[in-house]
Amino acid sequence: MRTLAPPVAGERPTPHPRAPARRAALLALLPALLLTLPATAEPPADPYAAQRHALVDALREEHDPRLSAQALAVMEQVPRHLFVPEDQRDEAYENRPLGIGYGQTISQPYIVALMTSLARPARDQRILEIGTGSGYQAAVLGAFGAQVYSMEIIEPLARAAAPRLQAWPNVHTRVGDGYYGWPEHAPFDAIVVTAAAGSVPPPLVAQLKPGGRMVIPVGGSFFTQVLMVVEKDASGLVSARQIAPVRFVPLTRSD
Repeated sequence: MRTLAPPVAGERPTPHPRAPARRAALLALLPALLLTLPATAEPPADPYAAQRHALVDALREEHDPRLSAQALAVMEQVPRHLFVPEDQRDEAYENRPLGIGYGQTISQPYIVALMTSLARPARDQRILEIGTGSGYQAAVLGAFGAQVYSMEIIEPLARAAAPRLQAWPNVHTRVGDGYYGWPEHAPFDAIVVTAAAGSVPPPLVAQLKPGGRMVIPVGGSFFTQVLMVVEKDASGLVSARQIAPVRFVPLTRSD
């Protein structure tokens, strides 16, 4: 066996005569090796991003002082096209309601912005939504970081909305008659009702936290409907004020 004497201290070892050639060969192979590495996948581009930004810009240009900057910023991020029927996705960012089946609609974006602004959602609040529909309003509320409890009485709509809302784990859904609210998770900082009730449901008022507010359209199917804000002060006193005339589908009841 051949043995090599250790180098003398301070003396550099003599390199193997073939070492430079090996290094040159490895360097020549490096570009080919890099080409074989898997490329990092980029997230797919959102084909509707420009339309969404244009819609929100149009809402800003209305200069409606009731529309909060926070609500519009959130709506600029939440993909409304994922909450409408596939054959209507090209119309998702028009400022109008769209049918979602079973006689129900996804609300006009302006109305979503207005109701969200009036509800004043915030992180870690507890918010009740009556009328999940396609899930869009719940997603907007959930994007604020609130715990959102959304109820839908039409079971096929509730089943379809649940997977869409998986991207917002702080949004919880159930099938049920929203007139009676969700007492297991009450009291709520805010309640948003997305269908017109003949009058303000007393169970919802009872589940409103002192200092909380409810945004609700009130009126019959063939009469004038008014969007209202119902507030409960720290002492439990309830007051209501009218915001604007609106047109909503009626609140469906189980009886």
